[in-house]
Order: sequence, then structure tokens, then C-alpha cells
Amino acid sequence: DPTGKVLDTAVVYPVPEFKRVEQAKSTIKALIKKHGVEIIAIGNGTAGRETEIFAAEVIRELGGGVQYMVVSEAGASVYSASKLAAEEFPQYDVNLRSAVSIARRLQDPLAELVKIDPKAVGVGQYQHDMPQKRLADTLDGVVEDCVNTVGVDLNTASAPLLARVAGLSASTAKNVVAWREENGAFASRTQLKKVKGLGPKAFEQCAGFLRLPGAKNALDGTAVHPESYPAAEKLLELCGFAAKDIGTDAIAALPQKAKEIGFARLCAETGAGEPTLKDIIAELLRPGRDMRDELPPPLLRTDVMGMEDLKPGMELTGTVRNVIDFGAFVDIGVHQDGLVHVSQLSDRFIKHPSQAVKVGDVVKVKVLDVDLKKKRIALTMKGLNQ
Repeated sequence: DPTGKVLDTAVVYPVPEFKRVEQAKSTIKALIKKHGVEIIAIGNGTAGRETEIFAAEVIRELGGGVQYMVVSEAGASVYSASKLAAEEFPQYDVNLRSAVSIARRLQDPLAELVKIDPKAVGVGQYQHDMPQKRLADTLDGVVEDCVNTVGVDLNTASAPLLARVAGLSASTAKNVVAWREENGAFASRTQLKKVKGLGPKAFEQCAGFLRLPGAKNALDGTAVHPESYPAAEKLLELCGFAAKDIGTDAIAALPQKAKEIGFARLCAETGAGEPTLKDIIAELLRPGRDMRDELPPPLLRTDVMGMEDLKPGMELTGTVRNVIDFGAFVDIGVHQDGLVHVSQLSDRFIKHPSQAVKVGDVVKVKVLDVDLKKKRIALTMKGLNQ
């Protein structure tokens, strides 16, 4: 469902070699109708291509209304066999656990990927040559950075996600979830202090990263730290706003009002520094903003293409799947990723592909050449992504 709860499971054989495709189609159609399914997530592993063709046929037969997306299943098998997955889904076998993980990755990749050891996601061609302890520390640091940058909903976050928040350990994260299960949803950030093992120091560290959308105190739904609440309230008062205006159209004039009053006076009256006040203003305008919303949305498909459908000169939209020393591989919706050579990545000279693209970028590409025998697709991005 929209919150990631498992509603139903079934095992189907959508690949022609099992000769049970029609049976699989009727099962999938029944599930789509029963639960009002809008999107199908397909893992990009074994038989992913055949499953994609199957999904496109089902969508066509249903007359549309459903879309599908191919999702990276890197690390899903590691997760499904882990102690964490066994705790989360004791009633399912490893295949079903993998399926749940792949579907949830489409909903909220961050919440799902934190459950996997970062090394298991396949982080580059030299990962096994690195000092393993240093690599693990660095990767963990990146994951923690991502979680704290985006922020975490205190009432829906799982223990593995909470454990990545600064100031919380694996055991205090479990205690937060246990408190929530026992006492119901958190109504304010201050209730965190009632959680076993979460002392004043830990509260000070973690509170700013934990959000409570729709809380009684509107500031609890923002990235403003409880220590800065008095400054934020004073700022609102001086500029003629109330807490109820946070995140509404009414507060759009706040930066202008602050400018008119002058930051020197605001700093003196609120007791906060200018950078802090500017951060507070940005947060009050768009509370709990998720910077991922500004990224290009993922590409959802309803039909399938084969390599034989590609012709030189065709313009397509694709997703960057891998960046290597000599170029970037782009998923354009056919079974084979196309290569954009480093010389074709940009109109300007670049030394390394990472200067032009990064994994996950949605880019426009043009087909240069298709070699069906060797299964190679050459692409260019020149003059397409200004």
C-alpha cells in the first residue's frame, strides 16, 4: 500500500519457458483490480527483460491505467537473507522478502537501502581493492549524511532508518519504535525524552533530523532544532506571522519582511546569528522539504522496446546506471544499457565522465550505432542536455 505495508503475495511464472503465462496474467490482473495497483516494480536481475515484456502485455490487455518501472535489485538478495529481513518478515521466504524490498525501493529508496550493508550495493569497480574498514566507515558516513540531509518522519521510520540518524544508536532506534508501538504516534519532539536510553545529549543531536508533519507545534514538522524554537517564534512575531502560517502561501512574504526589518535588528532581538536565521526562514517557507522532490522524476513505462527497434538518429530519454572511466552506461528501456563514450558526453572538453553525469541522472540521448550481433548500443549526449 502507499505506506509500504504488504497487502498480498502470490507466486507466478511469467516467463514463456514455464508455459504458465496465461495463468500468471490472470493472477496479476486479479491483484491489480483487487488492490487498485498503479505501479508495478520489476527487478533488473534474471529474466527481468521477459518480465518487462509480460508486464507491458498485461497493461495493454487491461487498457492502461497501470505503469511499470525497472528497479535496481542490487543487494536485495543480501537483505532477504539477513537477520533484519527475518525479523521483519518471518512468515515469508527469501524470494518474497526480495520482492517486497524491490517494490519499496520504488516508493522510498532511502528507507529501503539503509537496511543493506552499503558494500552489497556494488559501489564501483575497485571496491575490493580498498582497505575494507576504511571503505565501510566512508560508505556508512555517506548513508548517514543522506539520511540526515533528507530528514526522517518520526512516526513512520523503521528502526534501521532511525539508527542512521545522528545521535541514535541501533538500540535507541529500536526503543523509539517500541515506544511508538506501545504509546501510539509521537505528538511532539519533546516526547522523545521519554524514550528509554535517549538522554539530553542524544536528544540534542537527533531532534533536528526527526520530523513530525502535522504536529500541534508546526515547528516539529520542520528541520528547525528545538533549541532554535524561541528564535523562530520571535522571528515570526517580529515579521507579523503566526505558527499556523508555516508552510502556507501566507508566509511567502517572510524573506521580504525580514529584509525590511534588517538582519542586524533580527539577530539582536532573536539572539540567533544571521546564517541560522536564513536557514530558519528557508525552512519555514517549505517545512520538511525533501530535496529529492527537485530531482527529475523516475521514468515510468507502459510499453517495451527491443534493441531491434532502435535506429541511428533516434532521440530517447534514459537513466544513467553506471559511470566508469571511459564513459557512462544509460538505461534507455531496452534490455542492454547503451554506452555514451566520454567524448560524446558533453559539448565541452571533460577529463572524466563524472564531470558531466552521475548515477541516477535522467538524460536525453541520441542513438549513434546499434550492433545487434555484439549487443552494443552507442549513444551521444552532445547538443541534447543544455
